[in-house]
Amino acid sequence: MAEKIIRVATYNVHKCRGLDFRVQPERIADVVQELDADIVALQEVLHRPGDPGPPDQTELIALRAGYEFVFGENREHLGRPYGNATLSRLPIVSSENYDITWRKRERRGCLRADIRALGTTLHTFNVHLGTSFFERPHQARRLLSAEITSAATLRGARIVMGDFNEWTRGIATRVMGENFASVDYKLHARRRSSYPGVLPLLHLDHFYFDRHLKLRHYKLHRSRKALIASDHLPIVAEFVLA
Repeated sequence: MAEKIIRVATYNVHKCRGLDFRVQPERIADVVQELDADIVALQEVLHRPGDPGPPDQTELIALRAGYEFVFGENREHLGRPYGNATLSRLPIVSSENYDITWRKRERRGCLRADIRALGTTLHTFNVHLGTSFFERPHQARRLLSAEITSAATLRGARIVMGDFNEWTRGIATRVMGENFASVDYKLHARRRSSYPGVLPLLHLDHFYFDRHLKLRHYKLHRSRKALIASDHLPIVAEFVLA
């Protein structure tokens, strides 16, 4: 029987501002097309449907790359909704955005998208944790709460992905690793640092997944365009439904 494989990516697009300081959502869309993923989690993207002025980044990327999408607003940036977006070639059944902000730090969110995939519902959680050492443990525990990833209503496989802003094995990494599987880099990747783009030194972007999924392949995407399009490189994983 053929394996049921799904290809998933996560990509912090830095408001579509590249390392050449140009804001080009079209270029980000081209990188997303290169990934050829069924599902793409974007962080740091702007969304303002129907407003005059510059094109809506989320909609432009999704339409140009051939995806439907859901958006989770975390705050405003220059008067425009700003947050995470999840793109999917597969049907998005439902979505919800959770506030995981800690105290008075910058507002952060986790966007859940429930997607019909592999004959079941795949629950994807698109996250962007804070830059402070003190807020990330709170945010990781919030992610694992009965309201978000441990909700009793979740019946399908779960993937938590995004920019965790943690480049060492800190408390957030340890807490997530105690509850989800993660990439074994000795087996699956020679390179894992995804930030900054041209010369990546820090491993900020991660996948966490539950026992219903088996990691088949993992890679850091390093095309010529991806090296300049954002300050992060995208990462891509292929999973088999166990």
